[in-house]
Amino acid sequence: MLRGIDLVLPARALVRVEGANGTGKSTLLRLLARIDAPSEGRITGRPRTAYVPERFPAALPFTAAGYLVHLGRVHGLRASDAAARADHWLTRFGAAAHAGTPLAELSKGTSQKVAVAQALLAEPELLVLDEAWTGLDTEARGELDLAVAERVAAGATVVYVDHDPRRLAGAVDAAYRVEGLGLTAAPLAPAEPRVRIEATAPPGTPLPSGLPRSLAQILTDDGTACLTVPVEHSDALLGALLSARPPWHIGRVEPVRGPGEILPPHRPPTPDRDPAA
Repeated sequence: MLRGIDLVLPARALVRVEGANGTGKSTLLRLLARIDAPSEGRITGRPRTAYVPERFPAALPFTAAGYLVHLGRVHGLRASDAAARADHWLTRFGAAAHAGTPLAELSKGTSQKVAVAQALLAEPELLVLDEAWTGLDTEARGELDLAVAERVAAGATVVYVDHDPRRLAGAVDAAYRVEGLGLTAAPLAPAEPRVRIEATAPPGTPLPSGLPRSLAQILTDDGTACLTVPVEHSDALLGALLSARPPWHIGRVEPVRGPGEILPPHRPPTPDRDPAA
């Protein structure tokens, strides 16, 4: 049970919720995702929302890919787009070989990969993750870390609970602790130093292979890429971009604190028109 909660989620932010077992963390996340409704008070705002529960209901009459396509259609995607995104996320989480496997026959870890994929394929504006890393293998956990950074970079808000206090700790923009019946602000861990690199190439040029797995990215239609990596991976990223064929032109390199500061590519302001012209 929770009482007296007054919470405003910031835009383009990573928000951590912590607290002891049974204090109401999952209840809060279900309210934020509008899975449950409050008995008193109200929740305002209608962002496009996706939710990963602590326990995925695997006993559903779908294959892994069929379930993702179905959820994509529910979110308003065309069948072909939903299928493409399903394949993308299953591949990214190392579960493509199980695309045709019924959900009920998947292992716990693979089921969790499907649960995470269904939330990400809709490109939500609010992503709510309740122990979403539990059951994932090491590589998939890293992919989810990266996917979270990419969602925030794209302008979304991500709210998460995880039993590991180190999970994304240096990238958190706001943290709250559930205790008693209420919610209090929690201290932030030291920020993880990151570098933002803006690069350009002819439109349609793919990013080179072998980039750091810690990369968060935004690609635009005009061939501009906004890329962020931890400081220790920046030299490898710059080297890969400059040695690519065709090579990428490096426009800006600047420090950022975390996902909340990963901005879209810089655009210089349009000069005011001269009234005399």
